[in-house]
Amino acid sequence: MPNLVHVNYDQTGKSKSTNALGMREMQEKAYEGRTAQYLLLKAPPASGKSRALMFLALYKLKNKDIKKVIVAVPEKSIGASFGTTELKKYGFFADWKPNPKYNLCTPGVEKSKVSAFLNFLDSDEEILVCTHATLRFAFDGLDVKKLDNTLVAIDEFHHVSAEGDNILGQVLKSIMANSEAHIVAMTGSYFRGDSVPVLMPEDEAKFTKVTYTYYQQLNGYEFLKSLGIGYHFYTGKYFKKHPEKEMSALAEILDENQKTIIHIPSVNSAESSKEKHDEVDHIIDVLGTIEYQDETTGVIHVKSKKTGRILKVADLVQDNPKSRDKISAYLREIKSADDIDIIIALGMAKEGFDWPYCQHALTIGYRGSLTEIIQIIGRATRDSDNKTHAQFTNLIANPDAESEEVKLSVNNMLKAITASLLMEQVLAPNFKFKIKKDDDDDDEDEEDDDKTIKIRGFKLPTSKRAEAIIETDLNDLKAKILQNPQMLKAMPGNVEPEVINTVLIPKIIREVYPDLSDEDVEAVRQHVVVDSVIKNSTIEEQGDKKFIRMAGSFVNIDDIHIDLIDKVNPFQKAFEILSKSVTTQVLKLIDEHIQSTKFEMTEEEAILLWPKIKEWVKNNKGEQPNIQAFDHKEKRMAEALVFLRELKRKKTLADG
Repeated sequence: MPNLVHVNYDQTGKSKSTNALGMREMQEKAYEGRTAQYLLLKAPPASGKSRALMFLALYKLKNKDIKKVIVAVPEKSIGASFGTTELKKYGFFADWKPNPKYNLCTPGVEKSKVSAFLNFLDSDEEILVCTHATLRFAFDGLDVKKLDNTLVAIDEFHHVSAEGDNILGQVLKSIMANSEAHIVAMTGSYFRGDSVPVLMPEDEAKFTKVTYTYYQQLNGYEFLKSLGIGYHFYTGKYFKKHPEKEMSALAEILDENQKTIIHIPSVNSAESSKEKHDEVDHIIDVLGTIEYQDETTGVIHVKSKKTGRILKVADLVQDNPKSRDKISAYLREIKSADDIDIIIALGMAKEGFDWPYCQHALTIGYRGSLTEIIQIIGRATRDSDNKTHAQFTNLIANPDAESEEVKLSVNNMLKAITASLLMEQVLAPNFKFKIKKDDDDDDEDEEDDDKTIKIRGFKLPTSKRAEAIIETDLNDLKAKILQNPQMLKAMPGNVEPEVINTVLIPKIIREVYPDLSDEDVEAVRQHVVVDSVIKNSTIEEQGDKKFIRMAGSFVNIDDIHIDLIDKVNPFQKAFEILSKSVTTQVLKLIDEHIQSTKFEMTEEEAILLWPKIKEWVKNNKGEQPNIQAFDHKEKRMAEALVFLRELKRKKTLADG
């Protein structure tokens, strides 16, 4: 199966170069927001968020009324990212030097760590590093006013949620409401993967946002040229031979020449065999035979079936804490691409795990969280001289007609595809969109470049709130749109594109941003649709003219009108690739599942479909669309016709 997403990068080196203060591009951008009380930093894995926080914190300690800095990370292993760091020799005014006594990301019980946390607040020390859990426990019974002169930095901020039972979310809300503390929130992906917002809109509006895109990061690398995202589908067990093939699905796509992290399915998922250690054994068996395991490092030496060479394998699935700590310590000290070949993991090696040499992130089983997918992809997108291409592959079980979980499997497959759609949006370069007026001459504005596209009929936002959503939140909004259950069923093409673009999308925008005016909802909607369609299209030059190829149409870029874009399903490309990659039987199962869950018909959609119904009747010699038709669009038009008749009947009764 071809990659659903393939993006090429320019290797500008920009994201890795540093300024006079020793700051990379993203860190410099974050530092511009250093005076803000609340700062939300959205930047991809490997962009240098931990060091960005050091610059911000040291500035606040020196120049503001901030006396203390608390850094909270989701798990102990990530605490190492905030250890002593030299900054002065690269041009900054101070080094980052936390006292090891207040590094609470160490072995030990939470009770003693909470005591240390409380002691820190009464001490002269300036910096403390702890886990989210320690922050939560310490907050219980803490007088929040004690944080008045404190900067609280929360790493991997998507762990926060506005949901009532999310304790970290409650802690954050209390700090904002009851203290003068400063907050820096850092995340590689602001969307959580579920429908619950990270922050309520009124709290989110208080944050100054700094956004550094995945494209800016990867395009500015030195070595990495391209990134691919692909999905493969298997029947039965991923590690067992397919009845009609010579090898298992895993063996087909596992390339021992690629430095690979393999994430096996969660034991609670349908794809899991429920025996995680057996799955590790099966993976090793696919690679070859074990020669020995190094007692000091925990590295498993496996003789390859294919080449006979020795592969170095790390098992992070094992339950023995001492053995796992041993191999984890080895992985932290890796200095060469030759030090490890394959890492097998379950819950580890995702957030904050740094293996720059990784070329392939191979994930088995559907991942419900878009954030988790982005974190896993981030393991392979570090820049390193051993690779020019990074690959993410998701092995997903085909729906089985005989299984009781067929609906779950279909939903998982559809959600996996939407995750790739979102990643395509995240990974592609950003465009600027402007209104094209009839009196526009051929001369480009001075600030226009090849990433600026002018569109007739385009609406611009009228409020600062809408401008900010378009500027910093577009991908987060797309994530919410792609996760919407109705949208999930509409995307494969069984609903008219205009309905998706002008009915479903604005409805979701209103739910997410209830404070927006109708004008601004329309402006945000147009930006979402246009940005999605353009990023899914290809732009080609012929002579001195540019053309855009979208959904089978080849249009002069100077003639683009919003009405034309609204006729394009911005999400259909992935499903077209899917239809070529799975069997007819699987496609039929997907189709049956979608048809079994009825859409509600709205008056807005029915009215939108009325011109199409009239055209359909005209083209079919007066025959009306059939509600029993196999064609989804004909069936939907017939449903709209029934709806309109019923609407007319009720109106007649009301008037009579």
